[in-house]
Amino acid sequence: MSTLPTEFERTEIGEIQIAPEVIEVIAGLATVEVKGVAGMSGGFAGGIVELLGRKNLSKGVKVEVGQREAAVDVSVIIEYGTRLPEVAAEIQRNVKRSIETMTGLTVVEVNVHIHDVQFKSAEKNSVSDDTDFALRVK
Repeated sequence: MSTLPTEFERTEIGEIQIAPEVIEVIAGLATVEVKGVAGMSGGFAGGIVELLGRKNLSKGVKVEVGQREAAVDVSVIIEYGTRLPEVAAEIQRNVKRSIETMTGLTVVEVNVHIHDVQFKSAEKNSVSDDTDFALRVK
């Protein structure tokens, strides 16, 4: 990972450098915006950060940054019932668009790794059913 400024990031007053961590945060936020994404999969280290009460906005994101280009890998958990290829393609489009718009870098690839599928909670339905039943009985 490199933080070398590109030619267009040199101005008459100085240099502008974008840290790879910034690009990871942009990619993470762009990923969770996509409908059908239940969350990011960050592995063991990401779980520890969350247990400590910190929100890791770059969880599940790896970035390789050159002087003008970036390559991104995102690891996600998808909601059950969604079409995986469609969600993955939308993640690729949204991440590419967000990084290119905000940084001026060219995104050469966005690899989506689906690590899990999350089921909707059945508890919510059973609570509402019990409430409806109680209202009907009275």
